[in-house]
Parts: sequence; C-alpha cells; structure tokens
Amino acid sequence: MGTKINELVKDVRRTITFDNLLNKQIAIDAFNTIYQFLAIIRQRDGTPLKDYNGNVTSHLSGLFYRTINFLEYNIKPIYVFDGTPSELKLETIRERRRIKEDAKEKMIKAQEKEDFRGAKKFAQMTSKLDTNMIEDSKKLLKNLGIPIVEASSEGEAQSAFLVEAGDAWACASQDYDTLLFGGKRLIRNFAISRSKKVRDTTVTLDIEYISLSKFLENLNITREQLIEMGILIGTDFFPGIKGIGQHKAYDLIKKFGSLENILKNNVKIGNIEIQLEKEMIDQIKDIFLYPDVKKKYPKIMWGKINYDKVKELLIEEHNFSKIRVENAIERLKKQASSKKQVSLDNFFK
Repeated sequence: MGTKINELVKDVRRTITFDNLLNKQIAIDAFNTIYQFLAIIRQRDGTPLKDYNGNVTSHLSGLFYRTINFLEYNIKPIYVFDGTPSELKLETIRERRRIKEDAKEKMIKAQEKEDFRGAKKFAQMTSKLDTNMIEDSKKLLKNLGIPIVEASSEGEAQSAFLVEAGDAWACASQDYDTLLFGGKRLIRNFAISRSKKVRDTTVTLDIEYISLSKFLENLNITREQLIEMGILIGTDFFPGIKGIGQHKAYDLIKKFGSLENILKNNVKIGNIEIQLEKEMIDQIKDIFLYPDVKKKYPKIMWGKINYDKVKELLIEEHNFSKIRVENAIERLKKQASSKKQVSLDNFFK
C-alpha cells in the first residue's frame, strides 16, 4: 500500500523509457514486484497460472519475461527481498489477510455464476506469496545472473540505502514509501509501457521517474515533514487520521510546521481533535529516518546466465512451454551489445 501521495508528486513526475536507463543499476522491490505478477498474470476465470502439480507459476512467468526485457535494454536489475517486518506493520498485514479472505469468497461466487470478469477482479486481490514462491523466484534470478540482496526488514529501505551507497542508481517500486525512506530516485511502472483497464477505460501505464530532492523542493518541505505527513495520511505502520488526505496533510504541515505543533494547537478535523501519542510518532519516524538496513552485503555483481538451469527450473520443474522458453532464451543470446543511450543527464539532475 504505502503512503498515498500520488497527487502531490504529479508536478515533478516525469515519463521516461527503458532507453533512458541504459547501463543503470536499478534496485527493485522484489516482493512489491512479485505481488504485481501474482495479481495481473491470471487466466480468464481469475485463477493464477499453475504447473501440473498445482503450484502457482504466475510470479516466475513475470520475473522471467520482464527480466529479459531489462537485459535486452542493458538495464542492470538488483532484486531486494524483504526481511522481518516491523511489529508496527503486523496490523497492516493482518488487515490485508482479512481483505484477501473476503475477496476469495467473492471470487468463488463469481466463478460459480460464470462471471469471469468479476472473478478476475476479485482474484487479483487474493494473491499470496509463500516460501516456495520466494525461493523459486530467487533460484530463477540467480540462474539469470541477477544479483539479490536480502534486506533486514523493509525492501524499500534497503533499496534506498543501495542508492545512497552508490550500488544502485534508482529504486523501483509502486509504493511511494520509498521516498519517505530517503530513496533519491524512484521509478514506478517499471516495465515496457502497457495498458490496463480502469473502470472500463484503457489507461496506458508509462514508466514514471520521481526525484526526491525535486519533490521536496517543489513542496518546500523537508523529508522529516514528508514523513509526518505520511503519519497523518497513513502508512504501512499506522492507519493515519480519519478525514485527512494528502492535500489536507500537506496544508497542516505547511501551516504548523510539525506534528508537535499540530498537537499543541489542538487542531480538529471536523469536530474531533487530532490525537497522536508522541512515542508512536517517534517510533514511526525512526523507522523511516533510521531504518534497519544491511550496510554489509555481498558485492553487487551480474553473473553469466545458466541457460540449462533456467530451462530445468521453468520447463522440467514447472511445465512452462518449451518453445516459449527457448525462444525467450534465444532473445537473450542474440541481445544487441551496442545500444545507443538517449541522454537525459540534465533531465535527471
């Protein structure tokens, strides 16, 4: 989910293409990405792709073909996997579980009525990521020669640290929390431009680039103030204050300067005074300002692709189409070694 600030970033959000990212190292929020594949790569009735043994394979299909796209454009992906979640995130996890269970019931009812459109809509909300899926994802990436970093806690925080340390150029995630964690550069919709249906309308999803420094400069706030806005709006670690959206949170922070001053002035939303415990505020701010990250991790290196192991995992273990996998592998083998970069150096500054 993350903090909802999509309207606040629109003035600094820029559209880019894969060509603009030639030879750039991108730290990808692995869980965030895999959940996307589990949600969108599904059959007509809403069920995910599965092998002959009933194991879900949507995530492997998404990882395989999208990673090939990255490599064809000489983009260097680094997949960052979440570690142990903060205790403050556990309630969010429990709420997500409740939503998935409810969606599963609605999906089954829609399937019984042969309402495949409705079934697919609810099915996208039921995605679960288990240990086997995670391990198979890591195995596939390693066979493709892609580096993996295991985060201590939040993958977004670790990705932001990789950029700070110079081991990655940008973070890729759908969640804006990456900015709260200090990610200097955020890339969203990190795939070849595609379309999706939104309320019966086809919407093109372009790759978005957001500079944290330009974002803060445009709003004339500090990252600490952005985090305090996140607390008011809602994050994975706190549900926010009812009645406060992104614009209201921004207005309050601009007017009073801080959460401390908002509380001192007994500010009300409607007829209800905003009440937050200082200890809780400090805990959440510490998660973003001083995140639990691994400062020592294996050297980031891109290895050779083990084509035989890739085929073994996808074709023999998970019943992928031999023709499709081999054709995809041929794309990799024929990868052009001399692509011209579209220079946007001034654009990215």
